[in-house]
Amino acid sequence: MTERARADGSAGVWSGSWVAERLGVELAGDDSLPGLLGLALRRNPKRAHLLVSNVLGKHVPQSPAVVYGHGVALGRRVRDLLGAQDAERAVVLGYAETATGLGHSVADGLGPAPYLHSTRRPVTGVARAGGFEESHSHATSHLLLPEDPALLAGDGPLVLVDDEFSTGNTVLNTIRALHERYPRTRYVVVALVDMRSPADAGRLEDFAREIGARVDLVTAASGTVRLPDGVLEKGQELVARHETPAAEPDRARPATSAGSVARVDLRWPVGVPDGGRHGFTAAQRERLEAALPGMARRVADALPAGARRVLVLGFEELMYAPLRLAHALETTTGADVRYSTTTRSPVLAVDDPGYAIRTRLVFPAHDDPADGPGERYAYNVAGAGFDAVVAVVDSAADTPALHAPGGLLARLAAHVPHVLLAVVPSYVPGDPRATRGPYAPQAPHAPYASERPSMLPDPLRGPDFSSYAPDEVGWLLQDLSDVTLEAPTEEREEAIQSGGAHYAESLPVEYQPSEQYQELFHAALETSAARLARAVGAVTEIVLTERSPRPVLVSLARAGTPVGILMRRWARFRHGLDLPHYAVSIVRGRGIDANALRWLAEHHDPADVVFVDGWTGKGAITRELAAALADFEATDGVTGFDPEIAVLADPGSCVRTYGTRDDFLIPSACLNSTVSGLISRTVLRADLVGPHDFHGAKFYRELAGADLSLAFLDAVSARFPEVAEAADAHAKDLLAADRAPTWEGWAAVERISEEYGIHDVNLVKPGVGETTRVMLRRVPWKVLARAGAGADLDHVRLLAEQRGVPVEEVDGLPYTCVGLIHPQYTRGATGADGRAVAL
Repeated sequence: MTERARADGSAGVWSGSWVAERLGVELAGDDSLPGLLGLALRRNPKRAHLLVSNVLGKHVPQSPAVVYGHGVALGRRVRDLLGAQDAERAVVLGYAETATGLGHSVADGLGPAPYLHSTRRPVTGVARAGGFEESHSHATSHLLLPEDPALLAGDGPLVLVDDEFSTGNTVLNTIRALHERYPRTRYVVVALVDMRSPADAGRLEDFAREIGARVDLVTAASGTVRLPDGVLEKGQELVARHETPAAEPDRARPATSAGSVARVDLRWPVGVPDGGRHGFTAAQRERLEAALPGMARRVADALPAGARRVLVLGFEELMYAPLRLAHALETTTGADVRYSTTTRSPVLAVDDPGYAIRTRLVFPAHDDPADGPGERYAYNVAGAGFDAVVAVVDSAADTPALHAPGGLLARLAAHVPHVLLAVVPSYVPGDPRATRGPYAPQAPHAPYASERPSMLPDPLRGPDFSSYAPDEVGWLLQDLSDVTLEAPTEEREEAIQSGGAHYAESLPVEYQPSEQYQELFHAALETSAARLARAVGAVTEIVLTERSPRPVLVSLARAGTPVGILMRRWARFRHGLDLPHYAVSIVRGRGIDANALRWLAEHHDPADVVFVDGWTGKGAITRELAAALADFEATDGVTGFDPEIAVLADPGSCVRTYGTRDDFLIPSACLNSTVSGLISRTVLRADLVGPHDFHGAKFYRELAGADLSLAFLDAVSARFPEVAEAADAHAKDLLAADRAPTWEGWAAVERISEEYGIHDVNLVKPGVGETTRVMLRRVPWKVLARAGAGADLDHVRLLAEQRGVPVEEVDGLPYTCVGLIHPQYTRGATGADGRAVAL
């Protein structure tokens, strides 16, 4: 039995032939069996051989459509067997660890049935509703931990799902234990393959008569494994012979990573559990379905360009979430996507096409398992030609052991060029940081609030957080002031451009302006204060006229925050209004802080919220906000938030609500925290910001002596009386004009990116404000200045001189200037010649 069909229908060497020839094992039964199963040898004293499924998504990377399709098809057959009425009363139970995803897929095919899977992970505070043993498994004890024990107490059919039905012992143990506590009249056993021996074939029928219930069996194929005498000893001898250091190259490989490792934020939908460990309802399934396209898009955006062969790798019992993510990625991209999961099960690896497990990666457990530390495995990943691996774990497994040398991420990076880590928040019933449980009574809540983390903290306010007065702004952030987050600019740039880190995972060292630079700031403020006041008045009047008579201002920290304060001051000066104002975090590539949105929805009508920023560049944040709010509506069901941003200046023509479209110096762009309430840029890093936390930031109290935040606000506010009539007139003109965005700035950025050989619009920062940020925070390459640009660029020219960056005058530039970040960056490159220039 060597030339047989594979699971995908193509001809090839059967992946059980190596074991069959050496042990005399024979696979007999349906013609489809060799396509569904291969054979391997187990490091297990109870059973020598292992039936390796080609369609389960555990040991063998497979198309997610194939894996999911097999489970859904079985579920539909169960629905046909039960009939519509009984199917609606059914509960599905899957087995850890290999069948957790299969069981969930069967529940999807069955229809609205709730789902639960057994687990080997005890959860503090959750009572056991049952347990049983699996005699031939490497790890035997199964726990049943539904959040609501009533899930198993009904009298409808119970559908039990395992990957294979061999001796029948596991199913019998389960039914016996549950039937004693929750008797019912009908059970359905579902498996990919029925591999019972003739001696075991009648046990299920005998057991059904014994308990007085009907027990049906639904499988995709059936057959049996014929084992010769002495196969256990012979198998152990083969394992000992082939399991040598030479056969495990991964053990000898140095633990240093060769490929890059980065995180991707899935924005997992709040209120949806990570799986069926504590139960999973039809309503939660609908919310997950709505969120999957957005999550797949974020993964696709995070993958390196040219990644054609991608593996989504689940984690032990966490099979369904990564399967559905992989399936969505497969259906929405042109990539060749495969899916498999890590496992506890020790299996011999033999690099032979006739053997089911050709390679194995060995790494330590990283979820603090109850049974103590031990080895874990990822099979058929090394040497499989993957361009990237997306490792999906739950937050309980996102531990230092995962990231340590020799841990899973390092093992993967030693064999694959790019590794992405996606963390799904672990659902723990009763945890005050978690969302409400799926079966818990729903407490009354605000009309705009959906299922959300409970007890979100109140906003931070000055003087405890920021140098602004407490009524000026409330920060929907967490205080990370005691955490060291700063890194040298060159190190940050190298990590960001290599894909090893996201820019929001660290902070630049705060730029300390020279005396000459401070003089430039004060001169620019004196020159532009009236111009700024007029723009503030105009944009505020437009907001009050078009958006809401009592808007809730929500500034995008931190560049938007001084503008939000100025708009609030204008509304009080001109109309006697005391508008609420909050600052929230938004991160390019990761979206807006969803917990901040939940807090806002709980305390205000989302239709009154107006998002505020300082200026537009090419419009990336405008697009980011629109996409993030659409995802939030899909995951949380909260409607009403308007993605239209109000900005002081819109030189990129990206929004409708603005005070001016001129590209001029806004002095608050000249400095960092010392003109922004002494607050840092916002931070989003998984080890600091949990799934139910606000994004973070730091308060630089030690810079109080250099703080110009209030001086900037007061200088602009002092000009309100003299510009009031002009601002009103300008607002009326704008309200009557065609303000539809043309996105000409984005088009210019794309053109510049190609003309200068950069080929990455993220490295092109248009406008005075964005160019200033490049000079202060990133590694600049050169500055393009519009021919004839005057005093608005004095501070940029000074910074360029200090950093050894050329300023190139360009005719016909739609912006006053454009900053170019050094492309293909290597450590030490700052100026055009690649030499670092100290500030």
